[in-house]
Amino acid sequence: MSLSSALNVAQSSLSATSMHTAILSRNVAGASDANYHRKTALQVTTFNGAVRIASIGRAMDAVLFAGKLASTSSTAAQQSIVDSLTQLEATVNDPELDQSLAAKLGELSNALQEYSVTPDDPILAQAVLSKSGELARSLNAASQTVSDVREQADADMANGVSRVNKLLSEFETVNRSIVKGSQSGADITDQLDTRDRILSDLSQEMGISVQTRANNDMVIYTDSGVTLFETVPRSVTMAPSFSLPAGSTGNAVYIDGVAVTGANAVMPIKSGQIYGASVIRDDVAVTYQRQLDEIARGLVEVFSESDQGTPPTAPDAAGLFIYGTGAPPLAIPPTGVAVPGLASTIRVNPNADPAQGGDLDRLRDGGISDPSNPDFNYNPSGAAGFTDRIQELLAKLGTERTFDAATQADPTNSLAGFASSSVGWLEGRRQISDEALGYETALLDRTTEALSNATGVNVNDEMALMMELERSYNASSMILTTIDNMINSLLSAVR
Repeated sequence: MSLSSALNVAQSSLSATSMHTAILSRNVAGASDANYHRKTALQVTTFNGAVRIASIGRAMDAVLFAGKLASTSSTAAQQSIVDSLTQLEATVNDPELDQSLAAKLGELSNALQEYSVTPDDPILAQAVLSKSGELARSLNAASQTVSDVREQADADMANGVSRVNKLLSEFETVNRSIVKGSQSGADITDQLDTRDRILSDLSQEMGISVQTRANNDMVIYTDSGVTLFETVPRSVTMAPSFSLPAGSTGNAVYIDGVAVTGANAVMPIKSGQIYGASVIRDDVAVTYQRQLDEIARGLVEVFSESDQGTPPTAPDAAGLFIYGTGAPPLAIPPTGVAVPGLASTIRVNPNADPAQGGDLDRLRDGGISDPSNPDFNYNPSGAAGFTDRIQELLAKLGTERTFDAATQADPTNSLAGFASSSVGWLEGRRQISDEALGYETALLDRTTEALSNATGVNVNDEMALMMELERSYNASSMILTTIDNMINSLLSAVR
């Protein structure tokens, strides 16, 4: 080998070593970044024995990355559902602390039992009235909580849509840079890291899948197959609802005019925070509200009053519990059909409340629905020991009745039994969601760890490579020094 050839080989080795060192430095600097992928220099040998860096490579495992995206979406969906169910559970509290609706109903029943023993005791009558008021207010508060949860879920969906549009805009910029760099042969590894980071953030909002085309161009689809990005972002829209009272329906999320959430969704998404929030807003909270409304309707039905005339001519009317904003007497809602929002307006009839001009004795005698109509008085003689009406109420509380099957609770049970089945339904949904969240979180952790092991940076390995590069650099330097000495010797001989 000539001195010039040896000099060229040594210089190319130094240049390649310098490039390797720079890449190792990038790796060490990015070791703490979860979105950084290990970079490697792809070195080739030329025909004359010199070496050069042909390109910069990037560690990647497409299968593990796709698994991470799917796990991220599933975990985000379950987390959203669990968070909302936790808020709904506030309406139940700890059943052992007697704060649930079923417990409140039991307290009212106990108060009636005590009142039936001494029906002329105003203190016991007041206790019945107080427990009735507590139960009505608990239903009001629970209904308000459901509305709050639905409105928060709607806001989370709207915020998720805004974030998706922002991420798609960022993705477009990075993807265009990657395509351009691929065509020109530039180093695009950092841009690929950025694009994967955007995909990870996007998968938190909705389930996605990707397809890579020529020049590293990428297309994004939702997990239901709707195109989310192809060269340019698709339009993702949703009109926030702001207020969602019982019986109202939230607006759907659309991608290029195609509904991906809601009952009328043609290609509904199946995971992501937006999906989880839609499950709460359009399904879980709606069903629970229907259960509350049925408990309230059951109360109105149980405590309703009937015409005591012979023969009776007037329809049954709401007694101790009334609803809506109208003044009594009020009609009884149809049996077995939930009335949207009834739980939010149920209240104690003022005709039985002395503080509102009513009379406590009407709890014993009847006539709460319409004091001006004697046909609704169960005790026309005014006997102080009259217990028939109280006993009738206790019997009706324990009687099986029909509830709306759409509540997903026990459709045929006593009022207390239905209230207990409602608590069981909510606790069951929470348990299922908790278990699903635990599974998805563990799967995400394992997938993320596997991806990190395959594509991440091990600082110890990088430092070991740095030592090898140092030895290579020293060897190349020694060769250059030797060549320099030989050239100097030749020049000295010529002189």
